[in-house]
Amino acid sequence: MKRTPFFKTIKFILASVLLISCSVSVAQRRLSSYVNPFIGASTNTDHSYHGLGKTFPGAATPFGMTQVSPNTITGGDNGSGYSYEHTSIEGFAFTQMSGVGWYGDLGNFLVMPSTGALKTVAGRMDDTQSGYRSLYSKGREVAKAGYYSAFLTDYDIKAEATASPHGGFLRFTFPENKQSRIQIDLARRVGGTSVLQSVKVENENTIRGWMKCTPEGGGWGNGDGKADYTVYFYAQFSKPIKNYGFWSADIPDDWGRKLQDVTSDRYQQRIAESKVLKNIDELTGKHIGFFSEFETVEGEIVTLKAGISFVDMDGAERNFRAELEGYSFDDIHTNARNAWDKALNKILVKGGSEDEKTIFYTALYHTMIDPRLFSDVDGRYTGADGLAHTAAKYNRRTIFSGWDVFRSQFPLQTIINPTLVNDQINSFINLAEENKTFYYERWEFLNAYSGCMIGNPAISVIADAYVKGIRSYDADKAYRYAFNTSKKYGNGEKGFSGAPYSISNTLEYAYSDWCMSVLAHSLDKKDDERYFKKGAQAYHSIFDKRKGWFRPKKDDGTWEEWTENARTQEWYGSIESNPYQQGWFVPHDVEGMVKLMGGQKKTLADLTDFFEKAPEDLLWNQYYNHANEPVHHVPFLFNRLNAPSFTQRWTRHICDKAYRNEVEGLVGNEDVGQMSAWYVLAASGIHPLCPGDVRYEITSPVFDEISFNLDSGKTFTIIANENSTENIYIQNMELNGKRYTRYYLNYDDIISGGKLVLNMGKKPVNK
Repeated sequence: MKRTPFFKTIKFILASVLLISCSVSVAQRRLSSYVNPFIGASTNTDHSYHGLGKTFPGAATPFGMTQVSPNTITGGDNGSGYSYEHTSIEGFAFTQMSGVGWYGDLGNFLVMPSTGALKTVAGRMDDTQSGYRSLYSKGREVAKAGYYSAFLTDYDIKAEATASPHGGFLRFTFPENKQSRIQIDLARRVGGTSVLQSVKVENENTIRGWMKCTPEGGGWGNGDGKADYTVYFYAQFSKPIKNYGFWSADIPDDWGRKLQDVTSDRYQQRIAESKVLKNIDELTGKHIGFFSEFETVEGEIVTLKAGISFVDMDGAERNFRAELEGYSFDDIHTNARNAWDKALNKILVKGGSEDEKTIFYTALYHTMIDPRLFSDVDGRYTGADGLAHTAAKYNRRTIFSGWDVFRSQFPLQTIINPTLVNDQINSFINLAEENKTFYYERWEFLNAYSGCMIGNPAISVIADAYVKGIRSYDADKAYRYAFNTSKKYGNGEKGFSGAPYSISNTLEYAYSDWCMSVLAHSLDKKDDERYFKKGAQAYHSIFDKRKGWFRPKKDDGTWEEWTENARTQEWYGSIESNPYQQGWFVPHDVEGMVKLMGGQKKTLADLTDFFEKAPEDLLWNQYYNHANEPVHHVPFLFNRLNAPSFTQRWTRHICDKAYRNEVEGLVGNEDVGQMSAWYVLAASGIHPLCPGDVRYEITSPVFDEISFNLDSGKTFTIIANENSTENIYIQNMELNGKRYTRYYLNYDDIISGGKLVLNMGKKPVNK
């Protein structure tokens, strides 16, 4: 069947009419009204060195290519380009990353309204007079689903932003001024700079061009992430382009252009001294910008809207004409909000406080940013071979933060967005073919294999999808490239991994070998199944029975030195964790893990201690550290230890303490949907322990009623009778009208539709 673009123009027109009926829900409020994009929008390290949520507050659509958001900072470990505590804005970019913990990227096509003399450099955060950035009023800042607004006090300008799936719309309300302006910094990029840009005046309202971003210009991981992409734009001004010009900075060929270079005083001085060029219609250069000046009366509105593509300028124009041409700002805002109402309607909740509903729907919103569209409205996308391809039967997706999102984000999407999961797996397969590596990357960013983090998370996503019947892709290819991945990254014939992350790597590779055995079994590859089942037992090789815990090995197989505090020593054989935290990661063989640890009673006592020693606020710590992913499955281990009341107690505690309706309302990096997906599932009363298994553990839901509206048209509902902040324990259960005694559901139980009734009380009930 021929592929249908994400937003056909006719669908875009009808959206505001057709979606109203399904958008009024919880307490007669539109679901999008519960979204607070400021939750997590901080990189502040005052409370935690890793900088909290790192989300962006700007406008986006569900899984859209573009995100139109304010940018307050160019670089550092500030992946979203914004942090709430910053007091000035340098512009509004059309692309952003969400919740990443490394040096970020994107932040392209930075637009800024201004008045007075032209300035070609953004200036310092604490000195807005030296550049075009402006202080802004925190009291007048507004962020909603599909909309953002700020008042720029240095210029007396109100700035508003909204987005379509492949474009963005900015509306500026100017004061009376004879020298008002919209200027576009084409070189700007979070974490560095675009290395080459081009812009052309097409007609009296339109410009088009591109910005090339490579590792030489920093960006993702300050260049170590290997990001290499070009952003194309087609932009129209509402006010005719008459008095316009360009600026161009003279950047010497022998100057470095990574983050530390472009933020240096000498580099910034070169930008400030840029040549201003007029009487030309086109310019290409290393660091250029464009501006259009005009006279405004008090309250005059001037808009700029742009289509974005990662393929070519024709693609950007087609995206513009399909989604933006002929539409007002309010039209696009309405369509974006309706799109969010429809997307959030996948899960309806009743009960809970207004804050809890806001936390829930904001979390669900954050799970619908990535993996984002990478293909244009006509299905074209730029492949890893640098050529244009057409995705005929799927939407090409990008930004896969694998080590994070295999745990909760993708298991959530298998329930509410299975087509998205098919898209992602098709993207895995075709990317591996285009770059001729024929294996899957852990952290993919705009076709780049960035090498970030560890494990084989793509194998987990594929195995989890396949056993759940999500199979709209070439299964033989999916398996073949997964096999190649496991051979390239794994414990190998030694049966363990050595320094520096011996524990983390050994355990993660053992799990991915188990996922491979599941795939092999499903595809009737018996020899492979036996081989990978053996590999899945590799966790035994690093358990030191004398120490009673997992211990890192050197490459030659001898033990690393064990100190008195080794178990809680961060980075000791473990990545972004310690052995105590990482050691619980044997999700595929909990029974074997418990036996190694000394049996059910001893393991339960140790696991209980692990939670009770964590601080009340659950910020970064050496015990249950919800701020990072290695422990996200751990609360559900109690179910397997015949102590389900502990799972119920601790998941309710985590939902209450690690998530708040505040800017600093996430205790850790959002990590491209993972932190929020954990909350969505746990607050709903279910969560997987081991992706690749069809089992979802049952826990205590935050809400009285949760309904999953499935793509099949069926509904699965969880009802918690007598639920409250005191009645957090499940007393007994019924599934589809019959008594139910297992503390887990299978995927088919959910996807077939039905009703799970939990009768709640104050008394813990264990097996």
